[in-house]
Amino acid sequence: MNALQERDSIILIEGLVKCYQSARGSLTIFDSLDLTVRTGEMVAVLGRSGAGKSTLLHILGALDAPTAGRVVCAGADVAALKGRAAAEFRNRKIGYLWQFHYLLPEFTAAENVALPLMARGEPSNAALSQAAHWLGEVGLADRAGHKPGEMSGGEQQRVALARALVSNPEILLADEPTGDLDEATASMVFDLIERLHRDHRLTSVLVTHNEELARRCTLVLRLEHGRLKPA
Repeated sequence: MNALQERDSIILIEGLVKCYQSARGSLTIFDSLDLTVRTGEMVAVLGRSGAGKSTLLHILGALDAPTAGRVVCAGADVAALKGRAAAEFRNRKIGYLWQFHYLLPEFTAAENVALPLMARGEPSNAALSQAAHWLGEVGLADRAGHKPGEMSGGEQQRVALARALVSNPEILLADEPTGDLDEATASMVFDLIERLHRDHRLTSVLVTHNEELARRCTLVLRLEHGRLKPA
């Protein structure tokens, strides 16, 4: 890769190797995996269950460490991030959207969305104000005072999306974000992700089994045998 291409890349993976050790021996998930994502791209990663799609997102988000190789994400050498530095990186640079919403049931929608800001020490009033703004962005301004159990699955996932973006991250990582939703709700949530990606100039990497939704992204890749290739 030349210097110009590297400067234009917000995600750069070169020769990524990821192995897990078990009583049965070593299991290789990635074998010299390479990936370049330019700022503003929306990338879909397809692949069978167990191929390592979630592991790839975990490494990009500093939730897991590579065995070998170079991983640069939003200007950070991810392999070098440990402990508090990794948490700070995730809080400020990465928005993470899971298949399950993981909202805290005892908190309101607004309180759930505000949590990443409170975790970095922002005053509760300011954090809740930002949470209200982002609930408006996902069309749930009128649900700010409701708890997760009082909302539908689609609404819960939209709250989770607001929480992922409340910190104004550079990168959105989404792991099967519509996997638990019916077809109509999944399409609506994906429409919302697309709009927010565009409006807020995000770079997004989405793992999905839904090839129809994946084709709406700017780049579609398939993870097979430890490497990525065009789908």
